[in-house]
Amino acid sequence: MVRRVNGILDQWRQRRALQRWQSALHHAETLDLASLRAVRSSARQMRQTLDRVLHVADGRLTLPLIGSDAIQKPLHSDWAYRPELWRGPLSPPGKSAVESKTTFGSEVTVFHDCRVSELTVRQIRNTRESDLAPFGLRMDVFGFDGSFLSLVIELPQSAVDGLKRNHLVRLTALVEMEKPLEVFARLNIQHGPNTEQIVRTLPTSEAETFVEFDLAYTNLNEKRVDRMWVDLVLENPEMSQVILRDVNFSRRPRAEV
Repeated sequence: MVRRVNGILDQWRQRRALQRWQSALHHAETLDLASLRAVRSSARQMRQTLDRVLHVADGRLTLPLIGSDAIQKPLHSDWAYRPELWRGPLSPPGKSAVESKTTFGSEVTVFHDCRVSELTVRQIRNTRESDLAPFGLRMDVFGFDGSFLSLVIELPQSAVDGLKRNHLVRLTALVEMEKPLEVFARLNIQHGPNTEQIVRTLPTSEAETFVEFDLAYTNLNEKRVDRMWVDLVLENPEMSQVILRDVNFSRRPRAEV
């Protein structure tokens, strides 16, 4: 009986909230500016919460039904991660004439040095049986008068917790290209005032590819590791389309020699 009453109360509250915002929409054209600013502020706060709810719900309910831990990772991996862009829907899902330093979600940023941007970036839905990631990223490049185009992926704090020089960090990607392009992956690890960088060429002869970064060849100060991020750099991307169906990361201790 209590559950039924609570259910009825919840439905009543939802109807009241919906009626309130419908009323706000109806009067938005005639409200004085001070009242309109207050309504806008409340609407933005609610939209942020609703966007997060939809992000989590769509990520769980849409196919493929996976979370960030559904990653094919090497044996003995002690950490794995799929960035949010490939896990759940972003709002807005795409942008055109993308300017440098444009962010997509909280972890991915596009950088370039074009004077006139003819770059379109859009999150797409993966639906194939072979797909593990629910979403992918499509980049369409038309004219390109710059010297570089890169996608910077910020990794979470869990990526550097317990990070040692005996770790191998793996980047795995599922890439589709309209024409052959060179793609470079640069791992950046900030430790104190210094930053270690390792650059690898991402093989693109096969759709599913990976590179590994061996931290044994760095001067990493294990006690001062603060942050880790990866740059994906596309060479000469003019008049091309690149789809990243999946990007994920893992790490494991290297075998002792």
